[in-house]
Amino acid sequence: MAKAEQYFYAVGKRKTSIAKVYLTPSEKGGKVEVNGKDIREYFSGNYVGNIISPLVLTDNVEKYDIKIVLVGGGFSSQSDAARHGIARALEVINADLRTPLKAAGFLTRDPRRKERKKFGKKKARKSPQWSKR
Repeated sequence: MAKAEQYFYAVGKRKTSIAKVYLTPSEKGGKVEVNGKDIREYFSGNYVGNIISPLVLTDNVEKYDIKIVLVGGGFSSQSDAARHGIARALEVINADLRTPLKAAGFLTRDPRRKERKKFGKKKARKSPQWSKR
């Protein structure tokens, strides 16, 4: 029988993106997997730094293996959702990390969303062209 892995779980959200984050204590150094792929294979450039910023802030980069399941949204929104989930999972592991994570703004759920289209309008706020004569 294989021993059951202990993991810490949290959900992060941003716009229409949802990130389910699983943190597992690691012996070999932090491996980050997003939707079954390596983080650098799934994301490019600044998104990787954005996602692991809570780990860098709390000095936990090499301590945990991370598995992230992302659904919905675009790359920017998904990276913010993953960052939110990682920060929440770190808070579950150690409540003392709440202060630096909150000060950096990683625990705050960004409430901004796309505004719905209204009837009689072309988009959420754009009106049809108006002609005087």
